[in-house]
Order: sequence, then structure tokens, then C-alpha cells
Amino acid sequence: MSKDILEKGAILQRDRETFAIAPQTPGGIVSPDILRKIADTADKYGAAAIKLTSAQRVCIVGLKEEDIDNAWDDLGMKPGAAIGLCVRSIKICPGTTFCKRGQQDAVTLGLELDEIYHGMQLPSKFKIAVSGCMNSCSEPAVRDIGIMGTPKGYTVMVGGNAGIRPRLGDVIADELNDDEVKELVDKIVSFYKTHTKKHRIGRVIDDMGLENFKREIGL
Repeated sequence: MSKDILEKGAILQRDRETFAIAPQTPGGIVSPDILRKIADTADKYGAAAIKLTSAQRVCIVGLKEEDIDNAWDDLGMKPGAAIGLCVRSIKICPGTTFCKRGQQDAVTLGLELDEIYHGMQLPSKFKIAVSGCMNSCSEPAVRDIGIMGTPKGYTVMVGGNAGIRPRLGDVIADELNDDEVKELVDKIVSFYKTHTKKHRIGRVIDDMGLENFKREIGL
């Protein structure tokens, strides 16, 4: 029976015959040339659809297995970490780069985090979001690590999850600058690597207690 092809970033579709691939587009920010290349590739291999995903990627849906390698060659892009036990793409709002309501530069911080963590292997899938203001358009409260911009810096939440076991993230720090956020994210990810074999980090926090978790990461 056909199944996802992890090494090719190919996700088996409902028909159990065709696959979807999602090129990595950090922060969902792409040039017109990239969009044309994705559209041309979808046309060339008879894709069923192009889907804009919740992870800010452009997914080519309905490819035949024998066309997957050639499609990736034509795209010349890295696969997005859309499947597997790893850090998925970092979801980023427009922040002060584009949005009139932005209070912090979510784009720069989010792209830096994406460069460091995207695709990193972890005990379970792991999602990160950065928003430039408290409107939270990137939904940081329901990400494993949520980073929310405020007039005084960033608030960091941990343990959020919008999946099977919904959970709002716990606020563990606020009024942080970019470097302090990156240092804290590194501590959280390092802790998570060594303290569970399969559960999302919110489950780990519930099992050990929030204050114990904060002590473990030096807060």
C-alpha cells in the first residue's frame, strides 16, 4: 500500500495514488518568479490543484509518484517540513515589515528562527509562530512555541496546540528583545529534545508542572 514518502517530502493523498509536495517558502514570502515556477511545475505534471496551506506554503496537489523527483528538480526548491517528527515551518505575520499595526519585526525574527529550526528532528512535530502585535494573526497561542509582539518587546508562550488535544500556550516570559527570544527558544528546544520520546511539549509541561518546567529552562 502506498504511503507518505518522507525523504521526498511527498504526502499521500486521499485517493491513495497521488501525492502532494510543499516547497519551503519561509514566512510565506515569495517573489512572482517563484509563484510562476510553482504554477508551471503544476501544469507540466498535471497536478490536480495548487493549495495555499495554513503553514504559509504553496502545495502542489495530485502528482503521480513517478513525477515527484522531476517536479522537485524543476522547482529547484527545498521541501518544506510538512510531515515527520520535526519542526515545521515557522508561521510569521507581516509585522512591522508590511503591516500598519505591527509593533515588532516578526518577519526578521521569524525568518531567523526558520533558518535555525525548520526541519530539525524532534520527538514529535513541533510548531512555532511569531506575531508582530497582540492581534496574533500567526496564532502564537496555539503553537508549541508562540512569540507575540507587544509595544514593550515580545511575550513568549509555550505548550500551545490546536490539534487533537487543544491547549493554549502558557506565558513564560515577556518584554524580551530579539536576542533574548532566540536564547529562550534554544533553551526550550534543547529541553524538549531530552525530556520526552513522543509527546508534544504541552503534554510534557502538564505532566511535570509549569513551574518545574520554567526552572528546568532557567526561568
